[in-house]
Amino acid sequence: MKHHKTRAVLAGCNGVDERRSAAAYCLLPIVGEPQLAPTLESVRHLATKGFFMRIYRFTFLTSVQLLICSAALCAASSVVPDAPLVVDDHSHVVVMEYEAWWGPKAVTFQGTAAMPLLQSADMQAVGGGYDSADPAIIQQHVAWLEYMGVDAAISEVTNNVSCIFNSEAFAKKYLPYCTPSFRVYNQTIRDNTGNLYPAWTELGTRLKLIPLLGGFDQDVLYKDLDGKTAFEKEIEFFGSLLQKYPQRQVIYKGKPLMLIYIGAAQDPNRGDNPLWFQIRKFLKNHPGIAREYTFRMMAGYLDAQPGLWATQGTPDGPVEINPGYGFWSWVDRLKASCTTPTCPYYPSYNETTGESGLRVENFTASIDTAGVEAGWGCPHPNLLPYCPDDALRFRERGSYVTLHAFMAYARQLDPIFLIIHQFNEFVPPDEGFDANTDDDIEPANLWGRGALHAVRHEIRLYRCGIDDEDATDQP
Repeated sequence: MKHHKTRAVLAGCNGVDERRSAAAYCLLPIVGEPQLAPTLESVRHLATKGFFMRIYRFTFLTSVQLLICSAALCAASSVVPDAPLVVDDHSHVVVMEYEAWWGPKAVTFQGTAAMPLLQSADMQAVGGGYDSADPAIIQQHVAWLEYMGVDAAISEVTNNVSCIFNSEAFAKKYLPYCTPSFRVYNQTIRDNTGNLYPAWTELGTRLKLIPLLGGFDQDVLYKDLDGKTAFEKEIEFFGSLLQKYPQRQVIYKGKPLMLIYIGAAQDPNRGDNPLWFQIRKFLKNHPGIAREYTFRMMAGYLDAQPGLWATQGTPDGPVEINPGYGFWSWVDRLKASCTTPTCPYYPSYNETTGESGLRVENFTASIDTAGVEAGWGCPHPNLLPYCPDDALRFRERGSYVTLHAFMAYARQLDPIFLIIHQFNEFVPPDEGFDANTDDDIEPANLWGRGALHAVRHEIRLYRCGIDDEDATDQP
C-alpha cells in the first residue's frame, strides 16, 4: 500500500464564501453553520470556549500556518450550476452512486427490507415508496445530495441494455426474456434516468451527472437491424443529453466522462477475449466515439480478484489495480479483522499519470459490505446471525464504523474521484435483511436520516484531509 500525505489539521471543515482573512478558514462550530474567524485572536477565543470539534497535531494555536484550512479543500469542488465541472490532476471530486429505477411500471419496493421515508401517491397501490419521476422526489434528492457535499451523481442504465435500445426483431432473435412488458419496465428506468438531466437543470443545482453504461452482457456488441449495437445506442442516448444539458457534464481528460459497468468477476487474460477487452477494441475501432468522450471501465469486488492487482500476495492495505486494466471500483469489501480463509479484504484503487505526476484516480467507499463466504447471513443468507466476514453499517451507538474505515483510506489515498456506494438501491440480494446489511444512504425506516449526516461529516473530513483519531478502527 502506498501512503499519501494528508493535507490539513482541522476537523469538521467546510468552505465559506467570504474571504476576509488569509487564515482560519473552515472553522466549524459545534452548533450552526460554518463560520469565518478573521483573526488569530478570535480563533484562540473560540478554542478556549470549546467551539471546535477537534484540533489535531499541534500544541497550541501559535502559528497562523497551522490554522490555514483552504476553502478549496473543504468545500465541494468548484462547480457552478450553468457550466460543466472540469476535472484535472489536482481535483477532488466526490461522486454518489444513484438509481432512478423506481416507479409503478418499473422497480417497486415490494420485498425490500428497508422502506424510504419519501413516498409518492402513485406507488401506494404497489406497496409504497416513491416514483423516480416524481418532481417532489427529485427535488428532495437533489437537496440531500447537495447537503452531503457531493459534486456529481452516477446516472446509470446498466441492466438489459439490448432489450431497452434494440428492435423487437433483435429481441425475438437474441433475448427470449425481453417480453413487451419487461421491455416497458426497463425503458421506464431509462426514461426516469434521462429525465434527471432536464429536471436537475430546471432546479438550478450545481450537481453534475456521470453516465454509467451497461457493458456486462455480450449482446450489447451485437448489431441490430440498423447496423448499430445497443452499446452505441446507449452512448448516443446519454451523449444527446449531455449535449442538450452541458451544465450536467463532468469533463475529464478534455472530454465528457462516461463510465462502463462490466460486472463483477473479470477474466484478466486477454487471450480469452473477455468482454471488457472486446469493448476496448470496439472503442479503438470506432475513433469517432472515442474522440467524443473519456471512458473508464468499472467493475465490482476487485478486492477479491488478485489477478487484476499490480502486486500479488496477502494485502495489508488497499490494493492497486494493475495499470494495464485500470478498472474503477463500483464496490469493494473492507474487512481486516476476520479469520475466514479469504480474509483479509481491502478495497482497490488505481493510479494515473498526469502533468503533476502520479495520482490515485479512483477509490470507492461503502456504507457496509457483504462477505465473500456466504453473503449477509450465515448459514441462512437472509437471517441472523451475520456472516463473520461481513462489514456492517453500525457498531455501538449507531456509529458508521465501515464508512469511517473506508474514508480513512480515502484521506490517505487522496483520489481524483472518490465514489460513495451508494444512495438508493434497496433491492435484494445486494441489499440484505436489516440496517446492517443494507448499504443505502437515503433516509429510510431502518436507519432514519443518520446516514446523510454521517456521509456529510466524512466528506468534510475528507476534503480537509483530516486524520481522524479513530482512523485505524476497522469494521
